[in-house]
Amino acid sequence: MEPVTEHRRVNGPVVYGFLRLVKASTARQTALTRALTEYCRQHELLLSGIFTDRAAGAGDLSPAFTGLLDVLALPDAYGVVLPAVSHLGPRAIAAARQERIGVTGTRVLFVRGPRLHRPSGPRRSPASGSAVRCPRADCAAALHAEP
Repeated sequence: MEPVTEHRRVNGPVVYGFLRLVKASTARQTALTRALTEYCRQHELLLSGIFTDRAAGAGDLSPAFTGLLDVLALPDAYGVVLPAVSHLGPRAIAAARQERIGVTGTRVLFVRGPRLHRPSGPRRSPASGSAVRCPRADCAAALHAEP
């Protein structure tokens, strides 16, 4: 009987990282690169390279993003992995970039998903007065609802 894939060395889907690091330190770049690497390891993805955008005013077609689009057009490309949606740039540029990635037919994966609007600070339980952290934005209303 053949062993299951968890017992064999297999290459995961091929992904490429993308970082937008305008005015970022070397330590931040190292930490974000480690985060992408660890995410890919946990999800059995093959991180084949990381493109780094350092240009603030390059628009949606910076040299790094153009390189990313080129490799996403390769037949074995599965997608792009980013620390967060903010690494695609400001909202207008991020929207254009997501559309361009979508045209390639590959996936966009975020290490940390988009943030939901949450009130700042911990919520207090009305009964006990102790701090309660809400895992979802909609639980705050449930904590303060009358029985």
